[in-house]
Amino acid sequence: MIKKTKQRSGVSWILVLLAVILMIGGTTLYVFWKNAQLCYHGPYVAYSRQALAQLPESGLKRTLAELFYSSEEIEQIQTGTIEYSRETASEINEDGIEIHRLKGTTYQGVMMIVHNPEEVIVATNPHMDSGEPGYTLEKYIAMNEGIAGINAGGFEDEDGNGNGGQAYGIVISGGELISGRLNEYTPVIGINSENKLVVGDMTAQQALDWDIQEAVTFGPVFIKDFEVVFDSGRHPGLNPRTVIGQRPDGAMLLLVLDGRQPVSFGSTYQDIIDIMLDFGAMTAANLDGGNSTVMIYDEETLNSTVSIYGDRRLPTAFLVKKGAAHE
Repeated sequence: MIKKTKQRSGVSWILVLLAVILMIGGTTLYVFWKNAQLCYHGPYVAYSRQALAQLPESGLKRTLAELFYSSEEIEQIQTGTIEYSRETASEINEDGIEIHRLKGTTYQGVMMIVHNPEEVIVATNPHMDSGEPGYTLEKYIAMNEGIAGINAGGFEDEDGNGNGGQAYGIVISGGELISGRLNEYTPVIGINSENKLVVGDMTAQQALDWDIQEAVTFGPVFIKDFEVVFDSGRHPGLNPRTVIGQRPDGAMLLLVLDGRQPVSFGSTYQDIIDIMLDFGAMTAANLDGGNSTVMIYDEETLNSTVSIYGDRRLPTAFLVKKGAAHE
């Protein structure tokens, strides 16, 4: 009897040990699998796709990634041929506006289509160049009785502490030069009296001679007269972006792409070009981006801004104002 008890005791200890080993092994495998899921198929889409883009051709990391993606999907991500998705508005709303939510390999953002180009104007800091700070986009919209807007031209921003008081380059509003010099040659993004988006390098005097009513300075220009004029091989990395464009039917394309965030690293210039071409742009140019990138519609901020100081003060903004017209 004693021997049998010892035998049963020994068998029990073996079973307990096996159970502990299985439990530890199962827990380890579960944690390992959850970490792999978080890395390759987690909520931070930009992070996951960045990890997938750097996968080796074989090995443990590749095997783990293939638990969540097919080889074809991984190849599309690695070669940059994966198409971005967009949630298309079912119809033009009562304001004559469409809102499209965009998701790409490393970014997410919003495209606003304004069907009446007469309603897109430039709002400016009323104390421009005086040293007084500019206003937030929300303030510009309220001051001008607008319904929507995006940030526009660049400004002096040493160490990221600019207050929107000093615009970069030139600013034209209502057909008048309100900042910069007449002979200053800069990249200009403007709207003429025929509600056409005009982009290119020119002096302020040339812009006025060409009947440009609203204008700011920034760049580069991506598309001009249906032709891509930017060398897509050059780009300064992934960042938040703000872009303006126009379709042949006159509709204005206002685009913001988020960046510097776990869910959206940012976009390249090629991403912008692809999006603008997909939306039928005949003209498109880059506006100030980075921490300034913001879009508001109907008192709601549609994108995720990254400035640690809250909404930035800006010297200029492109607004949508009902009943506006460029004369």
